[in-house]
Amino acid sequence: MSDAIQSILENSRTIAVVGLSPNPDRPSYRVASYMQSQGYRIIPVHPQAETILGEKVYARLEDIPEPVDIVDVFRKSEDTPPVAEAAVRIGAKCLWLQLGITNEVAEAIASTGGLDFVQNRCIKIEHEMRMGA
Repeated sequence: MSDAIQSILENSRTIAVVGLSPNPDRPSYRVASYMQSQGYRIIPVHPQAETILGEKVYARLEDIPEPVDIVDVFRKSEDTPPVAEAAVRIGAKCLWLQLGITNEVAEAIASTGGLDFVQNRCIKIEHEMRMGA
């Protein structure tokens, strides 16, 4: 898995963050802010916010008008299968479920749809370990 994660991080530039909170104290905000500071384009996906981290927010993955490399998910495990379906529909390259989030159905949807799949890992921690902060 570690080689796959290295490849995902090296070959991705755009990260749609599902469940990105506008609250700077939330883990999703801190992780997205870090990834943005490392040169990744962050696209917030949140049903109510308008801008987060200086970026336009989209209510759904399907509303994003540009290609997405990674769909990074900060939602409860049971909420991830529909996100996986949306990630496949938009042609994302990877579905990444954050630390503490696992779902076999989401994994099957992503894998069947040809996406790389990572679960129960923090993209920020993985980036810091592999790419340096």
